[in-house]
Amino acid sequence: MSRVEQAIQKAHDAARTAFIGYLPVGFPDLDTSIQAAIALAENGVDIIELGPPYSDPVMDGAIIQEATRTALAAGYRTADLFAALREITAATDVPVVVMTYWNPVLQYGVDRYADDLLAAGGAGLITPDITPESAADWIAASERTGLDRVFLAAPTSTDDRLDLVVASSTGFVYTVSTMGITGERADLDLAARTLVSRLREHGAVRACVGIGISTAAQISAVGEYADGAIVGTALVRALRDGGVPALAEVTRTLAAGTASARPALEN
Repeated sequence: MSRVEQAIQKAHDAARTAFIGYLPVGFPDLDTSIQAAIALAENGVDIIELGPPYSDPVMDGAIIQEATRTALAAGYRTADLFAALREITAATDVPVVVMTYWNPVLQYGVDRYADDLLAAGGAGLITPDITPESAADWIAASERTGLDRVFLAAPTSTDDRLDLVVASSTGFVYTVSTMGITGERADLDLAARTLVSRLREHGAVRACVGIGISTAAQISAVGEYADGAIVGTALVRALRDGGVPALAEVTRTLAAGTASARPALEN
């Protein structure tokens, strides 16, 4: 298994739902974002998800967009991602995946990006705006380097699309809980539970739910049917409002929702 798969397995062996925490690189500044990511690992996150700032973040909600604008205004460059990764992975064994829009990877060079990501200690990519049939170069690069490739499945995905996503993804399938942009929601869509069930029917071993999860109770609910819960906006808000100490406190609070009665995954 990959490092990401091992992290999910380790959580399940401990009767927990895997907790994946997202933060943008470079917010509020590069050094603080590195310390913030380390704080996630130290306070209950099983997998760190880093988001390189992008000028056209079509999938991100207001809080994350605000954070990425701050990072870009401070001079964020792609090289900062790999610098941050090196420091984070030197400080923790928690695997780090990068959630990136595809254009920065294409501009940097797919093979070069994969090689630099691997060299910096990264574990893989989540690519929200590219589909498997358009990602031949990335699939080849990920197979060569051993990096995980995480594609997205949405409630509107057809059966044929789910077959392709499941067959093309490694690590886990990013299961979009509801249609729309990232953010906090009072209630998670029933669509998430239905989509995970459909993914199981199509052979998905690991499905992690993201978009709209912001409380320990929601993580607990997701753990009834999915392998992991992905939280972003609530963590970015905590970092924005109270710095790394507040982020650590919110992370611990959220991690309390990971206890699960689900049976452990088979190896």
